[in-house]
Amino acid sequence: VRFHAGRWKWRCCHLASDLGKTRHCFPSKLCKKSQKSHKSSSLWTRDTDIIIDIALSAPAMAAPLSLRFGEASADVLSDFLTNLDSENKRGLEALPAARGGFKLGKVAEHTFLICEQLELDPLVGYHAIEILDRFMVKHIENLFSIQKSRTSDGASCGARESYEDLIFKNLGDKFRIFLLSSVQIASKLALHSKAVDNNSASRYLQSLGSSCSKETLLESELLILKTLDFQLNVPNPLLYVETLLEVLGHNDPTMAVEQLHHLCKYILQFIYLQREPIYRSLLVAATGRLNPSPEQRAKFVSVTEDCMLLGVGVIAVSAFIHQASAWEKVVEELTLISGFSARSIMDFAHVTLTHITKNRAP
Repeated sequence: VRFHAGRWKWRCCHLASDLGKTRHCFPSKLCKKSQKSHKSSSLWTRDTDIIIDIALSAPAMAAPLSLRFGEASADVLSDFLTNLDSENKRGLEALPAARGGFKLGKVAEHTFLICEQLELDPLVGYHAIEILDRFMVKHIENLFSIQKSRTSDGASCGARESYEDLIFKNLGDKFRIFLLSSVQIASKLALHSKAVDNNSASRYLQSLGSSCSKETLLESELLILKTLDFQLNVPNPLLYVETLLEVLGHNDPTMAVEQLHHLCKYILQFIYLQREPIYRSLLVAATGRLNPSPEQRAKFVSVTEDCMLLGVGVIAVSAFIHQASAWEKVVEELTLISGFSARSIMDFAHVTLTHITKNRAP
């Protein structure tokens, strides 16, 4: 892969202007539809140990999971894209500073390996990572809230430090179980993937030389569900990529959508495995500083958590690898669909391509 773009710079003003845009600038071929009224639905797990009733906050987000790539009609695609865009915007409002802190490369790698061994749909892996990250952030906040209340009741400073150490040690011991439980929950939300019940989860742990009772697995699953208030309707980056690709193919039938879809799955996986260095490079490029300030890092969370930006970036990288001569045409179409500037999409792709070449085997 070679990138003949010369020296480039990406300033915060481009990024800030993009994040503030309304991102449903759909081409005339695919117009925005009015959002449908929300309904409540129930999800019955296929685990005999647990039946979960969930009121999904936005059923339109769950709908894409019932269709395979390439099966959606133009009208359905329009609704998908409108709802994804709205959900993405809502998700970027009032983000916790710690959001994304558990989407580490090692966590992603372990999640992908679990899904591969259990023969799960790739959507499950990304959904599980999102569930785990949100759960861990909120769970730690809850634990420290308890610690803070105890301190205010007269606990000594030494006791407070001891309690904090105990929290992190306890989380370290349970993290693998939390990750597996997140995969279980995500598998029960995907209609085109088998559900991972406690028997399968227990056998998987045994294959790693670890053991865990079914009761412990059930308690872990329930803890995640209760901590998240059963709000499992979290963004799935692969869903964004596939929806944007289908819209791209609908608007321009000459696009090699099937080939791009194949590449996109590998590019998205690579970005998740190399998440920290890729977004660190983007942050340095955006701020022009090798050591960005804590304020700049906090503000940049809205970039790392933007699924729409990630989706168009993944497609742009795949398009460049597939056919560099047609790359600008793809970027132009993505600009019309997403509302991001061509420069922001190209810069995201450039950083990713740079890391791909750095990690290329000799």
